[in-house]
Amino acid sequence: MPSIQDLVVSLTYPPTLSAALLACAGLGLCLRMRNTAVAISAFAIAWSLVWSVPRFSDGLRGHLESRYPVADEAALPDADAIVVLGGGHYGWINRPGLRIDQLESSRIAAGARAWLSGRAPIVVLSGGGSEARTMAKAIARFGVPASALILEDRSRNTRDNASFTAALTKGRGVRRILLVTSSLHMPRASLLFREAGIDVVPVPVPERARRATWRERWVPSFGALWRSGRALKEYVGLLAVRLQN
Repeated sequence: MPSIQDLVVSLTYPPTLSAALLACAGLGLCLRMRNTAVAISAFAIAWSLVWSVPRFSDGLRGHLESRYPVADEAALPDADAIVVLGGGHYGWINRPGLRIDQLESSRIAAGARAWLSGRAPIVVLSGGGSEARTMAKAIARFGVPASALILEDRSRNTRDNASFTAALTKGRGVRRILLVTSSLHMPRASLLFREAGIDVVPVPVPERARRATWRERWVPSFGALWRSGRALKEYVGLLAVRLQN
């Protein structure tokens, strides 16, 4: 049965909240609250429409993504471990002739580059279920051996990523990590890892969307709506973490 948290997370995707509000508007009409129903309907439609505009979506995401600037691997300090969080894309995993420098937005590639730069001796791949094994297969393409990997495959969310990683590395003298995740996810992820007692050096991975034309910036799209939903989820997640402290 879905929890209240699951329900709140689902409502961060703008069309889901819009649909819920339209249902409330329908109830209002049944109760003869016409003005209220019209106002709720207008807000519901505007909510999804606004966040489907790429320019507004990028602005929403930018407040989170700018908190931790992307740094070159050569500028990173040494650490006890590199921790790469799941949730990335692996469609490139079997692509022939692929070079690591072609994957600017890949968490796996960023983790591999940090390891190849000698920043830490081990890499923790944290992804629930089969994702950790997929991540291991992916990072092996760039020369990171299985002997350097620790797989954390029980996590279901970011809090699990932090607590299970802390438990796995406790006996290995891991105190400082290079945390690899998307720029959007980094504020919440780094906060939860610090709560778990780990010193974090953020290694954010950009998810850049290049928009050269007026149409790419201002014409509503499902892609922008999805990106907005991810950002809203992070804002709600950050608020939840802070309220729990």
